[in-house]
Amino acid sequence: MKHLVIIVLFFISIFSTSWIFKDNKLTQQPRIEKIIPKNWPQPVKNIFEKNRLSADGFFLGKKLFYEKRLSKNNTINCGSCHQQEFAFSNAGKDFSKGVNNSLTKRNAPALINIAWMNQLHWDGAINHIEVQPLAPITAKNEMNEQMKTIIQKLSKDKNYPVLFKKAFGDTIINSKRILKALAQFVGSLVSSNSKYDKAMNGKLFFNKTELQGYQLFKSNCASCHPEPLFTDNDFHNNGTSLNSLHDIGLQGITHQSKDSLKFKVPTLRNITVTYPYMHDGSIKNLNSIIEHYENNNLLNPMLDKKLQRKISFTKQEKKALIEFLFTLTDNDFLRNRSFAKE
Repeated sequence: MKHLVIIVLFFISIFSTSWIFKDNKLTQQPRIEKIIPKNWPQPVKNIFEKNRLSADGFFLGKKLFYEKRLSKNNTINCGSCHQQEFAFSNAGKDFSKGVNNSLTKRNAPALINIAWMNQLHWDGAINHIEVQPLAPITAKNEMNEQMKTIIQKLSKDKNYPVLFKKAFGDTIINSKRILKALAQFVGSLVSSNSKYDKAMNGKLFFNKTELQGYQLFKSNCASCHPEPLFTDNDFHNNGTSLNSLHDIGLQGITHQSKDSLKFKVPTLRNITVTYPYMHDGSIKNLNSIIEHYENNNLLNPMLDKKLQRKISFTKQEKKALIEFLFTLTDNDFLRNRSFAKE
């Protein structure tokens, strides 16, 4: 076959891709570089079990990710709110702009290592990667479009039927295939080559301050942000207040008062480029994040049990902890041409 088809049993393997582009065309086959990063757990789901991952499917998914015709007025795409240089977040923005300058209601999360997530969105409203794009595509304050209209628009482009044929065997363009292609791209956004990873694999060493920060992290932060994913993929009330949008988090899904202001724990990978923080972007920098946990109201009955102890750092310890967090920045991921717009 001209394009190598990678059959992925995703509960067994995950891969990083390597591509070469010439004249905007794929000229080299994907290369399997690693089978689950060293010391990583198995992915929670075989997200490609019924969506066979291939070079052509990945390429189509990437093209759709950056396709503005997925929005009602053809002005924004998925990459508008999820930018690669910011680990596919929208750094610097509390909320992202949708069509006609409307604003989203939550901070755009980084799209990193989705294959290890069993629930998506800050409130866990989505449970599968193939369903997720429907939310921003159809939301009136985001892309505000309908799948049937998107299909019509793509069908008028002479290139898309060819791309769908390469990816799925014939030229039919439908919503199921659009979602599957997007899943192939987003599901392949694996970040696992930061300085931290190299230190864990014995290729580099932490300096003295980074090492101190690592020890502080393990003592104070790892219960909610366990290695190597740096998230427990669970939902916690971390002491944030009800915002002006009255966002109650997980409670809006479960309708149980015990879930009030519980939000999904984000990964800390690439945290230095995914600011501002929290579901509403209410905390602007890493130093303020640390101060938030130092100043938590321990008498708050809704505060997660993991946080119901006093945390205090010296000025030097804060510096060390932040320096460790910088080791989680994966520059190879942020600059990988495989994931960039053509």
